[in-house]
Amino acid sequence: MSGEAASHEARLNMLRVVNTVILIYLLAPIIVVVATAFGTSPYPVFPPVGLTLKWFDRFLSNPDLVRSTELSAALSFVSTLCATTIGTLAALALVRHRFRAKVVISALLLSPILFPTIVLGLALLVAFTRIGLAQTFAGLVAAHTVLITPFVIRLVMASLADLDGSIEEAARNLGSGRLRTFFLITLPIIRPGLLAGALFGFIISFDELVVTLFLAGPGLQTLPIRIFSSIEYSSDPTISAISSCLIATWIIFGVPVYMRFLAVQRA
Repeated sequence: MSGEAASHEARLNMLRVVNTVILIYLLAPIIVVVATAFGTSPYPVFPPVGLTLKWFDRFLSNPDLVRSTELSAALSFVSTLCATTIGTLAALALVRHRFRAKVVISALLLSPILFPTIVLGLALLVAFTRIGLAQTFAGLVAAHTVLITPFVIRLVMASLADLDGSIEEAARNLGSGRLRTFFLITLPIIRPGLLAGALFGFIISFDELVVTLFLAGPGLQTLPIRIFSSIEYSSDPTISAISSCLIATWIIFGVPVYMRFLAVQRA
């Protein structure tokens, strides 16, 4: 092996070591949480002592936690549906059309990413109190839609940037209307980006705490609020069991969608 080849191999080995350390650093908190969910100790201990599923049973048999999980899922689903619709239309307008103040409008649509959630929560509380949306499910949907729409816009725009406009033009020349062209040509092509945006939106909405704390009423306690309230007064491994269930759900449903989006972007 020549000196240059040996040097190249040494750099690759060093890169593998660095990447392995970074991966372990990122995964360590997740591993600890999942491990403590199976321990018999009444408080989180790592490495876990014994092996049990009672913390998962306590989660699934607690009506308040189940109700909060259902509320979070419903809130995230409706918010994601609204954000996906709005974000897709906004992305189409920003990519396909030229108009005045395009840069300003784009910045405004993406601005919720830049502002701290505590600032957005306070601003939305003041605004929604004036129009009667505070402490309502509709108000939470509106707030979460504002938060997650920018992520949908960015990912759909990434898919649209690689779309050959001549395909749509050919469809219209053959007699297809704009709406028919969108559903039969455009939508299938940008579907990976749209699904990835919807997935990220759903996860962000499901996990959102700060804005929800500002706007939620007594009967609108989402799962993050329940978890936040629980860890203030106890360190029960039930929280680890809840987290493990959420991690497993995101891996099962989220990873395939995201990998599909990355494959399409590389193609």
